[in-house]
Amino acid sequence: MILPWHATLTRKGQITLPKSIRERLDVEAGDRIEFIESEQGFLVVSAPRDIRSLRGIVGRLTKRVTIETMNRIEKMGRMPSSRRSARA
Repeated sequence: MILPWHATLTRKGQITLPKSIRERLDVEAGDRIEFIESEQGFLVVSAPRDIRSLRGIVGRLTKRVTIETMNRIEKMGRMPSSRRSARA
């Protein structure tokens, strides 16, 4: 369902998004919003975060992963060749 909403533009060119819109866009203070122009008007979406913002989110690895372990993990994710050909 499409519901209209409104916001007031300040002298500084800023707007406050209503809480319901912020929740639907899953944005909070400091997040970026994109305005995409189309023939029908503007589409408002939350901007993808820069990949660099994820730096340090996991912390430092305490144990290195060997190539053998990586290969084992990769094999676990593969489908058997008989199932792969049946899906193609």
